[in-house]
Amino acid sequence: MSTRNKIYFLFRPYLRPRSVQSHRYHMLSFTMAAPKKQINLLRGWPSPTLLPTSAIQTAANSALSDPAVIVPGLLYGPDPGYQPLRESIARWLSGFHLNRVRELEGGEVGSSSRSGDRTAQRICISGGASQGLACLLQVFSDPGVTRVWMVAPCYFLACRIFGDAGLRLRAVSEGEEGIDLEALERGIQEVEREGERKTIKQPKPWGKIYKHIVYCVPTFSNPSGRTMSLSTRQSLVRLARKYDALIIADDVYDFLQWPAIPTDSHLNSPTTLRDALLPRLVDVDRTLEPRPGPDDFGNAVSNGSFSKIVGPGVRTGWTEATPKFTYGVSQCGSSRSGGAPSQLTATIIDSLLSSGALTDHVEKVLKPSYQKRHAVITDAVTKHLVPLGVVVQEGSVGGNNIFGGYFIWLELPKNVDADVLTVKSQAEQNLIVAPGKLFEVRGDERIKFPNSVRLCFAYEAEADLLEGVQRLATVVQSLLNKEEGGVTAHGSINQQDLGEYQ
Repeated sequence: MSTRNKIYFLFRPYLRPRSVQSHRYHMLSFTMAAPKKQINLLRGWPSPTLLPTSAIQTAANSALSDPAVIVPGLLYGPDPGYQPLRESIARWLSGFHLNRVRELEGGEVGSSSRSGDRTAQRICISGGASQGLACLLQVFSDPGVTRVWMVAPCYFLACRIFGDAGLRLRAVSEGEEGIDLEALERGIQEVEREGERKTIKQPKPWGKIYKHIVYCVPTFSNPSGRTMSLSTRQSLVRLARKYDALIIADDVYDFLQWPAIPTDSHLNSPTTLRDALLPRLVDVDRTLEPRPGPDDFGNAVSNGSFSKIVGPGVRTGWTEATPKFTYGVSQCGSSRSGGAPSQLTATIIDSLLSSGALTDHVEKVLKPSYQKRHAVITDAVTKHLVPLGVVVQEGSVGGNNIFGGYFIWLELPKNVDADVLTVKSQAEQNLIVAPGKLFEVRGDERIKFPNSVRLCFAYEAEADLLEGVQRLATVVQSLLNKEEGGVTAHGSINQQDLGEYQ
């Protein structure tokens, strides 16, 4: 049997509602080589080899063997979540972010903070960042009033959560600083001129309906890897206060940060980067004058998760905001009815945190491993793709050579269509990558990414990252040579359930 076969792909326009999809199918003909091992640079999962299974087993044994822990762990939990975990998260976040808060207050690193350490009253346990986002929208938005502004390129799976809440999305460019504030304010002013809007939901004493929501991943963004600058964070909070907006910040990658290293480095630890590099938007909001008072909801909430540093299967996270806002989140109907999310798992996560096992795992396993994988993939891109005209988006924090998160963002040559590249990569190289179209804001595709590709370096092993980039370079080169006659496409990966690719 021949080792090379002709394969034909039929696919429809990508991710459009079936009712409005064109019935015209696009046919691409590619020559497919003998099967290769699949390399998946789309999947935004932690590497299975880096999961803290032993530490989780120890923490679970500790929780399950203590009646004082396991009995409440198996019962309905309090609305804001398992109290010991709330307290552990508050201490953990204080240690990581406190120096940046002191700088915001004009004090020196190591000095006391006028705001004090954050307390458990600011923390509400969630079932992970996605479930946390859904609860936030249930309590603090109204389809009749609230307008949503999503930074583009966006975390595409969040779009459905907003859609399920009945909210229409509008795109605002990420720009060079993390969000285009001028475009955001112009857009807000435009919809404000539409006049008064009527609420659909009944008012609740524990909640508030914001006129606008701004959704972003400000640190090591998914998908771009970009980090929002400090000045932009401060200006965004001021703008949110001006227009009654809530900033929802997915802060899920903050702890995964490291200095860039060459691939041949023998560095065993990413130095002593134990502090946050920038204050979160929620910290800017609580320290920027005039500060929110005890009766204020504030204008920013941090949406956190253990998915990227423990494992997505634990389905446990938290939100942090003012105490009044946090109480409002805890009164979401699903929590009032079913009790705190992830109550049993929360007891295990608390053991991981309070014992120091999670911090050790992040510092001694995750950061060194992802630091090396990031070096491997960026060096491979520089060697194999940059000479072909591919540009790597700058992802360091403030130009100080600090990187983090899971992803890098590539801009292809203008005559290379990312959708064609995606289909051809899968067909000929058994390589899966994420085309830029995937990260356009659903319902407002004015900001497009036809020549962009996202690569994840967290899931695959180092050798596969290198080979994956080499395979991608082969496809880019063939398209530059116009082997496919300059064909363009309106589709992407054929028949994939992209929900698995967080």
